[in-house]
Amino acid sequence: MTARGYILFALMALALAGVGAFQSWQLAITILNMSLISAIMALGVNMQWGYAGLFNVGIMGFTAVGGLAVVLVAQPPVPEAWAAGGMGALLGLLLGVASILAAVVVYQRLPKGRLRGLAVFAVLVVGYFITSAVFGPATQAIEAVNPASEGYLGGLGLPVVLAWPVGALFAAGVAWLVGKVSLGLRSDYLAIATLGISEIVIAVLKFEGWMSRGVNNVTGIDRPVTRPVDLQAAPWVQSLAETLGWGVGQTASVVSGLGYAGLFVLVLGVLIWLSERAWNSPWGRMMRAIRDNEVSARAMGKDVKQRHLAIFVLGSAVCGLAGAMMVSMDGQLTPGSYEPLRFTFLIWVMVIVGGSGNNWGAVLGGFVIWFLWVQVEPAGRWFMELVTSGMADGSDLRAHLLGSASYMRLLTMGVALLLMLRFAPRGLIPER
Repeated sequence: MTARGYILFALMALALAGVGAFQSWQLAITILNMSLISAIMALGVNMQWGYAGLFNVGIMGFTAVGGLAVVLVAQPPVPEAWAAGGMGALLGLLLGVASILAAVVVYQRLPKGRLRGLAVFAVLVVGYFITSAVFGPATQAIEAVNPASEGYLGGLGLPVVLAWPVGALFAAGVAWLVGKVSLGLRSDYLAIATLGISEIVIAVLKFEGWMSRGVNNVTGIDRPVTRPVDLQAAPWVQSLAETLGWGVGQTASVVSGLGYAGLFVLVLGVLIWLSERAWNSPWGRMMRAIRDNEVSARAMGKDVKQRHLAIFVLGSAVCGLAGAMMVSMDGQLTPGSYEPLRFTFLIWVMVIVGGSGNNWGAVLGGFVIWFLWVQVEPAGRWFMELVTSGMADGSDLRAHLLGSASYMRLLTMGVALLLMLRFAPRGLIPER
């Protein structure tokens, strides 16, 4: 990393320290932790776009899959739900997979023609009805078990940290399936395909309550760091609060947040180390050659589609890892909060502002943009109150301006992106 990068990261650290000093150290730690997760997601997108030029707009789908892994791994199983329809649901899933495999076999065995199309269609239709007859009643029975608090199968009851690599594996598996289908498409079609698949994944999470409780959310997920409410009773926390002159609740919250920050920094450090080694290796030079000129790379004998598939899977796995980390920190899975267009745009702004093709730039972009995302709305409201301070209390214009303060976030993101594209199109830390 260059001297410019060190200076920019130092300025970012000063900004976070300023939030702690003038607003709240709890807020500063919260921004730090979400910035670390955002940096990991930006690093995954940078692998796809900065390394290979792949325009993935399905980031939230892979993030949601990583979050689902936390539920399936860390949550305790629900015996009543398993007894009511667990085996039937698993059998239904197996029948669905078997139907698809049977259709593939029929497609491969029969010669091209109308008969093959009709046979594949018939296999899929018959498979659909058989699967529905088994899967539907089983899932209804599962969702009827204590629906106010359960209504799903639960997970394996394992330590939540184990869900992080599992979330990466889940996202990588989904990315492999998506990539096998869509990576042969042109870049604009790839963007449309990944966005559509992201919407499908999130819709499954919302409406398949037997698996993730759907829009009822999964709460009370075990956390890798002790919760603040449990830390308050610790004598050393009380002593620390007395030394700092803080409340016990505030001290416990900061200590818990710093625990997450330590874990996230460790994960980000390993990822950035691996990314830098890959970027500066012969593999990284090959990926840059493919990104810059696919025709020449193909002429040199490189399998461009397979290389694109590999980097697509790797980047999506990193996004899935970030999704698992976020759910474990929040202690809940809320499928309704995954908004593909809104947050995908935010991650892309992080990559572009930080510096596409530069790993450290993507990390810095994650910090800068998330900091602005959190701080701009209260700053916008303060600005609007200042502008409208001379207006009458019942003024419609004043009410409109104050009500529009929440949109300052989107306005600021757009202005930041335009300014970067105009004056520093290569980002804050450009690719070397």
